[in-house]
Amino acid sequence: MKLFKSIAFFTILLFLFGCNSTEEQKASPIKSKEKFATTAQARTVSNQFKTYWYNGTAEITSYKLKQERYGEIREGTAVNIFVTEDFLPNTQVKANSPSAANISVLKLNQMKNFNTGIYPYAIMTSTFNPIATQSHALKVSNSVQEWCGQVYMQLNNRKKFEVVSHSYFEGEADQAFTLSKTYLENELWNLIRLNPEELPTGDIQLIPSFEYLRLKHQEIKAYNAFASLKQGDSTTTYTINYPALQRQLILYFNSTFPYEIEKWEEVNANSANNALQLKTTATKLKRIRSQYWSKNSNIHAVLRDTLNLN
Repeated sequence: MKLFKSIAFFTILLFLFGCNSTEEQKASPIKSKEKFATTAQARTVSNQFKTYWYNGTAEITSYKLKQERYGEIREGTAVNIFVTEDFLPNTQVKANSPSAANISVLKLNQMKNFNTGIYPYAIMTSTFNPIATQSHALKVSNSVQEWCGQVYMQLNNRKKFEVVSHSYFEGEADQAFTLSKTYLENELWNLIRLNPEELPTGDIQLIPSFEYLRLKHQEIKAYNAFASLKQGDSTTTYTINYPALQRQLILYFNSTFPYEIEKWEEVNANSANNALQLKTTATKLKRIRSQYWSKNSNIHAVLRDTLNLN
């Protein structure tokens, strides 16, 4: 609790007075975590981390998206928004005001937009990872909207993983159940930004991304997977393979802090033709730091040009 309070206090100071640290990252080998820790351990939060993540702005990165859907590649855009915020651990929502009860989380909001013929898709996934402890994401939510209908899925990390899912598809409809805790594919994106050495490698049990589970109508559960980490001088690759799902995800990120994600690739079995496997890719366009929540006037629309989103 003292660590939570100190992080929250530090966040307030940085927001009010700004950060002046010029500490530079020294390149060092990234060592992956091969075994899952059953109990939460404290995470060392460096001054460098605080300077970058507690400066009152979000990191926004736009990507050129080539999304496989219905056996064809669709062009669109993706946006990753990483930001720290105060979080209420019990109700598991963003805190509106500073409090000793708050904990600090790293949040990833990922948006995808693309068209399938006449109608558009809009996909959003939000993942909240605690910063002070090496533990699973506290919450993951995903929504998919298109002209046929919409689906929503949410996981809350309590004694077990509590899952609710709502869908307009027959056989999925309204569900509520629990899962035993294991790694979540969605939380691994945040682990890259928090500390790549915590990424699991080898044979693991992994719950696939919520986007994948809903788009491919797969059972919501953990699957056998194999994960590997390969560090290069400038770029590190993290690869996940699900043999039973014929699914592969590769994340490419910078080898030194703050470990920005530059691109990713995804290949899944095609339900209509298993021999045909098309690759989804997302390649960085632009990256900015911004208090985007305050840039909501018409005059701020020009910032979308900066991100190549218009």
